[in-house]
Order: sequence, then C-alpha cells, then structure tokens
Amino acid sequence: MSGVDVDAVAKTVQAEIERQTEAAFASMSADELAQTVQKLEEQLEKAKAALAAQESGPARAVAASSASGSLPPLPWGEGTVDGAKVHKFVDETMSKRIMIIDGAMGTTIQQYKFTEADFRGDRFKDYHRDIKGNNDMLVLTQPDTIRDIHRRYFEAGADICETNTFSGTTIAQADYGMEELVYEINYTSAQLAVEAAKEVTAKEPHKPRLVAGAIGPTNRTLSISPSVEDPGFRNCTFDEVVTAYKEQVGALVAGGVHLLLVETIFDTLNAKAALYAIDEFWDENSNLSRLPTMISGTIVDQSGRTLSGQTTEAFWVSVMHAKPICIGLNCALGATQMLPFMQALSGCADTCHVHSYPNAGLPNAMGGYDQTPEAFAKEVRQFADLGLVNLLGGCCGTTPDHIKALAQEVASIKPRVKPTPPELPRMKISGLEAVTVDLKQFGFLNLGERCNLAGSAKFKKLIMDNEYDKALDVAKHQAENGAQVLDINMDDGMLDGVAAMTKFLNMAIPEPDVSRLPMMVDSSKFHILEAGLKCCQGKCIANSISLKEGEEDFIKKAKIIKRFGAAVVVMAFDEEGQAAGYEDKVRICKRAYDILVGPRVQFPREDIIFDPNILTIATGLEEHNNYGKDFIQACQWIKSNLPGAKISGGVSNLSFGFRGLNALREAIHAVFLYHAINNGMDMGIVNAGAMPIYSDIPEPMRTYCEEVVLNKSEDGNHVERLLKFAEEEKERKSAGGGAVAKTNKLEWREKPVRERLTYSLIKGISEFVDEDTEEARQAIKSPLQVIEGPLMDGMNEVGDLFGAGKMFLPQVIKSARVMKKAVAYLIPYLEEEKAQVRAAREAAGLPPEEDKPKGTVLMATVKGDVHDIGKNIVSVVLGCNNYRVVDIGVMCPCDKILDAAIAEKADVIGLSGLITPSLDEMVFVAQEMERRGFKQPLLIGGATTSKMHTAVKLTPKYSGFICHVLDASRAVGVVASLLDDRLRDDFVADTREQYDEMREEHYASLADRKFLTLEKARSKALAPDWKAIPRPVKPKLLGTKALLKYPLKELVPYIDWNPFFAVWQLRGKYPNRGYPKIFNDEAVGSEAKKLHDDAVALMNEFIEKGLIEARGVVGIWPANSVGDDIEVYGDESRGDKIATFHTLRQQEERDDEHYLAMSDFVAPKDSGVPDYIGAFAVSAGFGSEELCEKYKKENNDYNVIMTEAIADRLAEAFAELL
Repeated sequence: MSGVDVDAVAKTVQAEIERQTEAAFASMSADELAQTVQKLEEQLEKAKAALAAQESGPARAVAASSASGSLPPLPWGEGTVDGAKVHKFVDETMSKRIMIIDGAMGTTIQQYKFTEADFRGDRFKDYHRDIKGNNDMLVLTQPDTIRDIHRRYFEAGADICETNTFSGTTIAQADYGMEELVYEINYTSAQLAVEAAKEVTAKEPHKPRLVAGAIGPTNRTLSISPSVEDPGFRNCTFDEVVTAYKEQVGALVAGGVHLLLVETIFDTLNAKAALYAIDEFWDENSNLSRLPTMISGTIVDQSGRTLSGQTTEAFWVSVMHAKPICIGLNCALGATQMLPFMQALSGCADTCHVHSYPNAGLPNAMGGYDQTPEAFAKEVRQFADLGLVNLLGGCCGTTPDHIKALAQEVASIKPRVKPTPPELPRMKISGLEAVTVDLKQFGFLNLGERCNLAGSAKFKKLIMDNEYDKALDVAKHQAENGAQVLDINMDDGMLDGVAAMTKFLNMAIPEPDVSRLPMMVDSSKFHILEAGLKCCQGKCIANSISLKEGEEDFIKKAKIIKRFGAAVVVMAFDEEGQAAGYEDKVRICKRAYDILVGPRVQFPREDIIFDPNILTIATGLEEHNNYGKDFIQACQWIKSNLPGAKISGGVSNLSFGFRGLNALREAIHAVFLYHAINNGMDMGIVNAGAMPIYSDIPEPMRTYCEEVVLNKSEDGNHVERLLKFAEEEKERKSAGGGAVAKTNKLEWREKPVRERLTYSLIKGISEFVDEDTEEARQAIKSPLQVIEGPLMDGMNEVGDLFGAGKMFLPQVIKSARVMKKAVAYLIPYLEEEKAQVRAAREAAGLPPEEDKPKGTVLMATVKGDVHDIGKNIVSVVLGCNNYRVVDIGVMCPCDKILDAAIAEKADVIGLSGLITPSLDEMVFVAQEMERRGFKQPLLIGGATTSKMHTAVKLTPKYSGFICHVLDASRAVGVVASLLDDRLRDDFVADTREQYDEMREEHYASLADRKFLTLEKARSKALAPDWKAIPRPVKPKLLGTKALLKYPLKELVPYIDWNPFFAVWQLRGKYPNRGYPKIFNDEAVGSEAKKLHDDAVALMNEFIEKGLIEARGVVGIWPANSVGDDIEVYGDESRGDKIATFHTLRQQEERDDEHYLAMSDFVAPKDSGVPDYIGAFAVSAGFGSEELCEKYKKENNDYNVIMTEAIADRLAEAFAELL
C-alpha cells in the first residue's frame, strides 16, 4: 500500500483513534491517568531511540540499480496477461499454502529519506507547488528505487507485490495538480513492478511472482458528507469516482498487472464504484482476458465496522457480486485487534479465499510503528494457526524485513479451506448490517412502504415541501416498527425524481437507525433507479425491470443492476401487456428467469425476485375475481420450477375496491398473505403494524374474505356476500361503531322520483329502475332530459361518494349497470322522439337533421405502460352510459393513438397510465396533438396522474382542452359535460380557470426553485423571423393624446362583472361560476342578483348626473429592442432615444420552449424593421373620492364600497375599450 502515512485515509483513521483515546481519557480515574502517562512516556523514549537509529543509519539509497538485460516472460503471458491462467494458479496455490503479499510501500519509501528535490527530479524541478509526499509520482522521478523496493519484497518471500498506485486516480492526484499524469503513473508503476517480478522469478522459476494493481479508496467518501451542516451533500459523485477508477484500471491493465486489488476500503460505496468501473472496463474491452480481483476492507476500530459504518458481514455481502478471488482486511489495526473481525469475515466469505495484511501493531505517540519483524510475524501467525487465511502480508509500519519474517513463520502452516458453496445459495442483502432472505428459516420479509410517495400521503407531502429532514423521521419510524427493508420511491410527475432520490438517500445513509436496513430502490424510471443505486453502499434490491420493452432492453438493465451488485425485482409484464391470469404469470416469469440465468446475463438465481402482479379483486367485474387465486397458484409454480427465485408483491392493490374500510382491507390482506406465504411468497410491501393475525380475524369476516381471495364458495355468491358485509360495515362505521338501527328497507320508495333514481344508482338496485324511469319520463316529458337530468345527477353523486371513499369499486360498477338498464328502457322513446322530429321537419319542408350518436371515446394505455385494469373499468362505466368506447389496448405509441382517433372519428381521447414514465409519454402525445392540429378534448387518468401534473405539465403543451379524470366514477360526468353543447363552454372555462390557478400556485410555492443562467435563458428567447412575418403597421398617432370626460355609457358594454362579485366574496359553484350564471347558484345566486341590481342602479345614477368622470391618456412612439431592453425614440428617424425600458427575462426553470422578455415582442434594432410601442393610463375615479366622503358622513358604508367597486369596473372597462 503506497503512501499511507501521508494519505488522507490514514489521517482519517488516525484522527478517529485520537478521538476515541481522548474520549477514554475523560472517563479515566486519576490512578488510571497516571499509569497511562507512564506508558506514553515509555513509548516516547522508544520512538526517540528509533528516530536516532534511523538518523545514524545507512545513507539513503536515492539511486537504486536499474533493470538490465532481457528477462524471461512470466507464465501468465507477455503483453496481454492470461487472466484465466492467473486465476487458476492463485486459486490452486492458495489452496495448497499460505501465499504472501508485500508490506507497506510508504514505510519503505521513508527509509530512502527523499527530499523535495528528490521527489521533483529533473522533470518537475520547476513545478509550481510542493510535491513531496506524493509517493505515486516517484515512479516517474525515482523509478529505479520503486523497482528496487518491489524486488526487495519479492526476495523477502512475497508472492505478490502491489503497484505504487494507492493514490493513482485523478481525484487523489488533484491534491497535487497532477491529474493529467494519472495514466502514465499507473502504466509506469505496473511496468516497474512487473520488471521486478520477472527479475526474481528468473532466479526462482519454481515460484513465479505476481503483480497486483493497487486501487486505493481516494481521499473522498461517497457515503458521508464532508459538511456537518448538510448531511445530504457530497463533494464528488458516484459517476465521477467510476470514471476516475476506470482510467486507473485501464492503465494498470495496459502496464501488465496480473491481478487488481481494491484495497483499504473505509467506505464500501467507494469500493462498489471501483468494482463497477472494473466490470465496465472488461465489458468495454471484451478482447482482453479478465484478471482476478482481490478486495480488502478496513475496520477502523474495535466496533468492528468500516468508517462508513458497515459490519464485516455487511461489507462482504455488499461486494460479493464482484466474485473476488480473495477478500480480506488491512490497515488501521494490528493483528491482535483485527482477529475477531478476521474470524467473522472468514466465516461468511463462502465463495473465495481470505487474506489479511495488518499494521505493525498500533501507532505509537509519534505516529510511528514499533513492532519488530519477529513480533509482527508471531502476532500475525495466529490467523494462520486458526485456519482463517490463504494470504498474509503487512500494511503500515511493515518493511521487507517484516515480510521475510512472516513468510518464514507461516511457511509450514496449511491455509484456510475454501468452503464449498451450496448448490443454491441463500439470498443476502445489506445495509450497515446484513440480512438473509430465507422464508423457511427467517420467515416473511416485511418491506416498509412509508418512504414511498405512493404509499404514504404524509411522506409525499414532506418531500414535495422539501422537508427532507422530517421525511427522514418517517424512515426511522418504519425501522422502529419492524420493517426489514425500506422501500424508497420518488416517482411523481411533479418531482425531479433523480434529485429527490439522491438527496433523500444521501441524507438517510449517514443515519444508522435508517441505513442499518437494506434499501429497496423503487422506480418505474430506470434512470431514477440507477441514481438510487449510486447512493447505497449496501446490497440493495432494485425494483423493478420487466420485458415490456423487449428482451434487449431487459438484458441491458439487468446487467447494469448486476454490476451494482443488487438483487432485482422482475415485474410480470412483457411486450403484450400485464400478466393478469395464472398462465400469463408463469409464462412471463419463466421467460424472464431463463434470460437472467442464461449466458448473456448470468444473474445470480437467488437474487431474482418476481412480482407476478397482485391485482384488485371483487371489483364487480367477474374476470377480476380469480386474480388473488391466480397469484397464489403462481407462487407455488415459481417455487417448484424456478430454483432460487423469490416472490414479492404490493399487497394493498388487492383490496383497492374497498377504500375507506381499512379494517376489512387489512383482513383481506391477512387472509391473502396466509395463503400466499404458505405457497412461497417471500416478501411484500405491507403495513405490518395494522395487519391482524389470520387466526384473530373474527367470523364471519374471515370466511367472507377467504371465499373472495380464493374465489370459491358453495353457492358462488361470495363477492355479493362480501359487498353486502362491506356496506353493513360502512353503515356501522357511520353510526359510530354501534349497532345499525333497523329501518324499513323500502322506505326510500316513498321519496320523489328523482331521489329514488339517485338511490337506485348509489345502491346498485335495478329492481325498480324501469318503473321509476317511466315515472320520470312522464313528469319531464323528454327521455333525453331524463338521462341528462336525474340519471346524470345520480351518477355524479356516485362519483362524489367514491371520491370520498364512501362507495366501493364494485358498487360503482353496479351503479353503471343500473344506469345502463335505465338508458336501455328509454332508447325506444328516444327513437320515437327522433321519428316525430323527422316527420315534423319533413312536413315543414325542412331537411332532416343529422343523426348524431351520443359520442365516441377512444381509450389507450400509453407507450411503455401495460396496465389496463383501471382503463377497462372506465370503458365499462362509459359503455353502460351508452357511449361508444374504442379501446386500442396497452403500450400504444403516440402515432397509433392519434391515427386511431382520426379513423374512429373520436369525440374524446382518453389516455391511461399507471407508472411515472407514462406521464412523460402523455406530455409527448399532447405535443403531437398540438402539432397535428387536433381539437378533441384529451382526458388523462391513472394511478400516477394528478390534477396538478395535468395543469402544470400537460395543459401548456396543447391548445385544446385537457382534463384530469380522478377515477372511473367521474368519467361519465366529464364526458357528458364535454359532449353537451349547453354545458361544454362553462365546463371547459371552469376547468381551465382551476388549472391556471394551480399552475401559478405551483410555481409560486416551489421551495427549491431552479433557475437558468441569464445567458442560457437568453439563448431560449423568442426569436421570430421579423423579415418573414408581416411588418408592424405605422400607427396614425405618434406622440400622446388626452381623453377627457370620456362618455361613461360607452364603457358599460366592456364591464367584466366577475371581479365585482369577488370584492363581495361571492363565488358560485360549477356550473354556476361567473357572471351571469352566478345568479342561478343555490347558495349565493339571490344575493348576487340583488347586489348586481344595486350596482347597476347606482352606476346609472352616476352616469345620468355626471357624478364621476373618466379620463385617459394614450401614447405611441417608434421603438426597437436591443437585447432585453426596448429603446423608445422621439421620431421616425430613431436617432433621438428618449427612454429605455429594461425588461426582465424569465429564468425560472419551466416546461416551456421559450424564456420570454417583453423585448422579444418588439423588432430588434439590427433587424431593420421599424416597430412601435404604446402605453396608456386611465381612471374612472374622478369624483369618486368626494362621493365616498359624502356616503361616509351619512354612515352609508354599503355605498362607499359600492362606489369604489363601480369605479374600479369602469376603469378596467376603459382599459379594455382602449
């Protein structure tokens, strides 16, 4: 290990030792402190003696002998090393005897007592900064000495020497400004070590020597923030570290090393970056032979953990994916202190050999090491005697003499016997601690879902509000409440998922209460998944990938996850869609398994987790009733046919139809899990704290749930039975938990017909619908008005109740079917009414009206998404309401959707999607609709969609109407409003107003806004071709003109009365928002009408008596823009600049193509196009102050407010007129 005594890593370790020593001093008694002082004084005398001996010792060997003559090649090949041969030799040799690796490069270099001038040599004599201490670059200025050190270690008995490249990355060399020399340093260092290996091997051909390319930890840590104030901050990224390591690996391989050694790992995430770089290097250089990799960690103190907090076993689990030929520990501790941790590592590293190269004891008070070669060798021997190791060596404080003594000490001791791994290893994952996944031995694994935006409304709000520290408390509570793995998901259309995932995990990793647990990094966007994996030092679970984009995409993603060393969740999707039934579940899982364990990926079987899709049961659609049973049977098949594979799933999906009845939902989950676990389900996203034990679920609830979960009962009426039970539970809940009072079940039949129809729809009662529909028809006369009136009102109430969690999904389906029956009853009367209209027009000599169908709705699940159950329910509900529904399926590309909309003459287009990437695809569809000139309304729905996302991300992309539809129960009302000429305009205007407000609130409330640089914003300015567009017309007026005593009567038609009602805080509800519809509102209509009448009367009085006066002034001048400024000129010569308007350009990051300034709308000066700018100022308040004073003296506050409001409306009307 090169340069340890000056490297930042050693400083960190030393500081930790000093910190703990200081803490110990504080707790000592006076006697203990006196004894400690005596011992330290003895150590100090020893250090002084050692220093004196070195100063009076042999002269420093600045000029070591250079290599001469040609040497025979090593057995591993000349030039390109045969990695397979090296692996075979090392594996066999370590199985026969304990091999020896060299000692400390830094300690040995110190023997040469190099000065700053020696470090510089001729090449760097004029370098701009000090470089003494940069041991790695001595391979360029003192190459003979470095070669000589390798030779000395080989001659002392070392089988393997490390290259002098401990700090050989651009990150570490940045301390000296020598980043550009990294490749040369590593390449040269490898060649020097190989030359020494050849030289000694030529003398001892029976014992060929090897060179390990030393890859140190860098002086940065990826798991710990360097800032106390900001635990989420990192001063380098995973990608930067990978890039640095990959350059080092390339140079070492090119220089001829035989093994790669990732060493002195104090932060496992740094090591994972190195291992990632190594694997990526071999993947990119497939023509080269893969060299064996060795891995060496560092336990910093007696806690038995790395500096970043991992236990020895967790460290092994985190790096075992790299399949090292040997793993071990080095540095920080002496052999005695290291012993228990070596025992732990030797016990768990069941697929490779084990090594140790400890320090020469603990450092003395001066930072030096006193342990003699003989004492070091005897202390290290205990590892060999206990059968713990296959390779031994030395770290800080050791020299060739220490290695010689060690080699002699262990020469006759047999090495550790490498365990024979089981045919089917158990799955292991890790955080700071390791977890073994074994259903039979350790039981079901609870995946905590409270740190999932879709699993916790509280967590989502905290993340959206940028309160990450409080969100971290949610994770802590999950860990305290028994979660064994934390599921972290940051998928939301309104969130930067990569930034959120990175920030949260970076804050979570230093929290031991949280990071002791393994993480499930969860995202439907693979780049967010990758971002999460780059933050975790432990072995994670990556959730998820699937075959929906085809095999090549699946293989690519699986190989990346494997490179991170993570386990993988595979969703049961393929190119055809989501696996709903048993046959599809097993077919897709089998196909995915074969690909993963096959030669192209070689994914560990035990690390494959299938999610065969837990889908909603008891929805009211018969085809959904077997979903629970299908999942359970698929579990059994997977366990029997796909060795090693695990099974997981999101259990809450199962009971989605019973929102609002949490006790019933948890009972359904408990029953389901009882059967699923018994059939092999290993883990799941569950709310463990709320779920009852299967045997504790009271009857008859347990039987009802079991019948529905297994879709089996004697009479076949189990879904209806559970639905009835759910309704009773809801009523009991509404009654405060007490007994529900018995009522006459037909009491509702005595209510008016409108209420009876609504009751039938809500309760799903079809028995009386024909007679009630007929009664309504008789009363209303028009069958169409029966549909659009009482029936539609009833369906809207169904939507409100479902949205509030007071109705269940099966009830909504039943309601739709009652609606369908009522409409079917009215169809003959509708046809009769049409015939009468046709006859009447024909008798009057008028052409027949075009027979317009109720409407066609095109439905599609967007590209990249295979979920269609919710969409299918919407289709059923719309179909039951007599709409023509064209469902073109799942994974639909944009062109397919839009072409189908044209071919089917769709009146409305509906897009569905469950996963977050679908939101981006929906944005693309909206953009394409705008580009292709579509006008149809676009409806958006699905689990990850939201009204806010629709308002912020979608509506700016399409000038047509876009509306978010919350669920199936709302679809009918929305479509009906859009296709009714009488309702459409108000509905569209009202929705757009809501979305405009939401969009502005969103941008105003962003706590962590991002801004473009002004330069970048200016590059995105609106830049029309001023020569191509019509030239600005020269105005008739140039200069200013005053408008005095402007006739108020001319302003009245321009008045917008809506702000007037806002002054009085009167606001109607849709469809009665806005003037004049506000007069029809039940709550505020009458008061609004009275207020308006008073205002009109008072305004007319003002006009007739001339009590107030309107005045204005308007000006127009020649103008041109210069950048973000607008220059205003005195005349058409444009030479006399009379003013400059400095306009501001938008910089806040938005989903807009252009970042605008007002100057963009004025022709630039250099365009040669003459342009103009206008301004005006108006008021209709002259005289209003006097009137208000008069009314105040009369104590008429009502007229004071009214006068101000009227003057305000007239002033705006004046502005509108101008």
